[in-house]
Amino acid sequence: MSMQRNLTTFSEQDIASLRPAMKVGILATVSDEGLPHVTLLSSLQAVSPTTLTFGQFIEGRSKSYVRKSPRAGFLVMTLQREIWRGAALFTRTERGGREFDQYNQVPMFRYNAYFGIHTVYYLDLVGHGGKESLPMGRIASAALATAAACAFHRGPRAAEAMNPWTRRLFNGLANPKFAAWIGPDGFPRIVPAFPARAASGSRILCSVQACREELEEIPSGAIVALFGMTLSMEDVLVRGTFRGIQQIGPARCLVLDVDWVYNPMPPVPGQIYPAEELRAVKDFSPTRAH
Repeated sequence: MSMQRNLTTFSEQDIASLRPAMKVGILATVSDEGLPHVTLLSSLQAVSPTTLTFGQFIEGRSKSYVRKSPRAGFLVMTLQREIWRGAALFTRTERGGREFDQYNQVPMFRYNAYFGIHTVYYLDLVGHGGKESLPMGRIASAALATAAACAFHRGPRAAEAMNPWTRRLFNGLANPKFAAWIGPDGFPRIVPAFPARAASGSRILCSVQACREELEEIPSGAIVALFGMTLSMEDVLVRGTFRGIQQIGPARCLVLDVDWVYNPMPPVPGQIYPAEELRAVKDFSPTRAH
């Protein structure tokens, strides 16, 4: 499984496939520190052969990041386990217009008493690799290999960055996971990493059987983000240092040492590890969301 960004437009069939609200949309952005950040955006879709959009209804770091650093990577996975991946450039936002109205007619937002889409983000397509089908047989085999590697794992002792809930999410065999890193062109790259599993509270392993070529492109020492989610839309984001691909027990595995954990879920996304200092609220004046 590999992705080459050699298509510069979406076909009519691509646009139709990416339209349904029930899908997984992943956007990878570049943080203020130049690190990969990954967000679940089910509203991500293609609205023309060269344009993608997504709608904002909560505040999160990805929106701030893409405004400052417009290079982004995207992945959309349909209920049929077909995926589209590529790169795009953020160009503008709108608070009205055709896409704004269409988003707010979707039942999730139309009948929600608490929030709707308040801003639509537009991105110009740079390139994508066309429709891919997930190799579920190889993914299942890689998941078993990763579990066996975790049983053999004897890694260095380190602070427990991931709490038990986070480890359980990553260790769920049916839970989708996606790895992202910054490519040499400055665009984040996303690769499915479904076999990834927490070997300890600070280390994640992932057999490379399913996506060997792409995982081997990650330079040792790079900072890699790993996004995990459940089918009930619970999710978590971790980030750490890629220690290369190593033979651990019976499997060759990607090794990621985790030192940062983030909760992307509403109503209040925020950093979990390292724990941030609690600060007293001193200004109670109303503010306007941006």
